[in-house]
Amino acid sequence: PLLGHSSSVEDIKWSPTEATVLSSCSCDGTVKIWDTRNRSSAMLSINAHATDVNVISWNTSVAYLLASGADDGEFKIWDLRMVKPKKETEPVGHFTWHKKPITSLEWHPSDESVIAVSGDDNQVSVWDLALEEDIEVGNQHPKLDNDVFGSKGQKVDIPPQLLFLHQGQEQPKEIHFHPQVPGLIGSTAADGIHMFICEPLDPKNNILKEVNQES
Repeated sequence: PLLGHSSSVEDIKWSPTEATVLSSCSCDGTVKIWDTRNRSSAMLSINAHATDVNVISWNTSVAYLLASGADDGEFKIWDLRMVKPKKETEPVGHFTWHKKPITSLEWHPSDESVIAVSGDDNQVSVWDLALEEDIEVGNQHPKLDNDVFGSKGQKVDIPPQLLFLHQGQEQPKEIHFHPQVPGLIGSTAADGIHMFICEPLDPKNNILKEVNQES
């Protein structure tokens, strides 16, 4: 076994490039990187969040980028090259849009700067981190240009990295990009499964055209 977390381990992800390396996150607020060839201790440890860390996702295109989502609704992006033993590490991206626990997050399978995030606040959000000044990856997509309103009808400021919001599901649990169809996302929730198109990732409506042709 790999022993090092002081509380429940919530998620693990294998490295996309190194066969013996994996990451883990825990209710102890940490994210750890392990090499199975040395099981005595973690290679790296990050004090990632002040609350339970629920989920992690490893960028399959940029292997030094790892995302984590926590109980307080925050998700963060970590550059593993910046993690040093026994030193505090600052995230290269820190987002506080969701107001309830993060339940799932996943990097886009081919666009290295795009990540989707779901929360217990009945929202699935899609982000383009190429607009984050600390992360120089990918091409920029058009940002979300419609007004967004809070639960009390107040207008909400939109972060420049926020591309798209999917609302209307009850307690989204898990999200996945379609591996062959960029822009198509599936999400599970308490009230069923939704399939939806993230329009900024499909500006020419190619997905809709294919669906209409098949029908």
